[in-house]
Amino acid sequence: MKFFRFPKTAMATIALAVATVFADPVDVETIAGGGFWVRDNQLRDIGEMLLYSQSSFIDFGFNYTPLPTQLPLRSDFGEHDGFAFRHHLSIMSSHQLSNKSYLTALFWFERSGWDGEDFMFVPRYNDFGLVRSVTTWGLAYTTPSSLFSVAAGMQHQNSEYVGDVFPAENDSLLYSWANLRFGWFSAQASFHRANLNMLRLSVDLEDRALLGGASSGFKTYLPNFDLTMYKRELDGFDEDFVRLTWEQNLLAQRLYGEVTFDFPDDGFHSAALKYYPDPSRFVGFELTCTRRRVLADDWDDLMFGWAVEFPLLRVGYNSSYEYDHLFHAKGTWILEFHFNLASLDDKLFARGARKDFPLETNQVKKKNTPNKSAETIPLTTSNVGASETPTKTITAKGVRYEKAGSEGGAK
Repeated sequence: MKFFRFPKTAMATIALAVATVFADPVDVETIAGGGFWVRDNQLRDIGEMLLYSQSSFIDFGFNYTPLPTQLPLRSDFGEHDGFAFRHHLSIMSSHQLSNKSYLTALFWFERSGWDGEDFMFVPRYNDFGLVRSVTTWGLAYTTPSSLFSVAAGMQHQNSEYVGDVFPAENDSLLYSWANLRFGWFSAQASFHRANLNMLRLSVDLEDRALLGGASSGFKTYLPNFDLTMYKRELDGFDEDFVRLTWEQNLLAQRLYGEVTFDFPDDGFHSAALKYYPDPSRFVGFELTCTRRRVLADDWDDLMFGWAVEFPLLRVGYNSSYEYDHLFHAKGTWILEFHFNLASLDDKLFARGARKDFPLETNQVKKKNTPNKSAETIPLTTSNVGASETPTKTITAKGVRYEKAGSEGGAK
């Protein structure tokens, strides 16, 4: 057994060492601006889940990189070993108000940043660390028959700790958001006080059997579009841009293509080919291409990656999801231990599913259960349908039973 165990251990060590050698550090600027994208990703997820607003949903997980050299921090003082981290929790719960309406409570939380210690709850808080949390909550009212929903809530960003190498930021920021959906069209907006931060317009034309649509046919091949207009400030200047995402079913709601463009200047952002063995989306495989762009150095390149996702584990290497959600992480394996499950009536599915997971129902029959067709008919005179003549009852009297071989005989 030791002979077989050694090659496996050696191969795992070599793979991890290669991933560490070619890993790129994460920049201070990327982590400092991460709160903007965390808020946007949470609102994007909420807008998607409001399609299933009469359901209940839970999602939690955390990223894991075992070595401090996998995602070091690059600052003006050089590179520092440590850990980029992301812990997240999402809960959606629906309550039926009447036969035609639902009230839904929403709660999204993420704690992310960079720290010198690999931790779950208590960071080290050193000079090169940043720990930030973003919480989004709200309520939604839905009438599923007309696919109408209206939702609103608040978004709170809290800087738990900001190290010396990071620019100063507010300890607490408060935002408001609203989402309106009618049919397959939705509009979402985010505000900071009276200022508009983001406006998102979505059109989901694809039919989903999970929502009462067609399970096959041309309606399942209609495209889905997402157009987001951002207003943000970088280096003291307003940088407004538009991001367009096109999602397309390519084969039986199992194979999908997705492409994203940024306007007016950056152009192509990413593309992905995603395969789900089942439309319930508990398992998925991805091939991605992401355009990395650094304006300060005036260069860009294309990064190709992949990812596999299972009910409890996601493994990604250079994938666009990890790049966008974990501070442009590149060149190393990213593990995410996670769990997500949604339920609608008696149906179970994962986030973004088109159909529910096929559950097998076995009908168990009790042994020796009498058959209804073989019921015993009592011999009473009231049972006229059993015979034309009245039923007679015979009673035996004076019959005595004795034990065999008794000495005294009958008594």
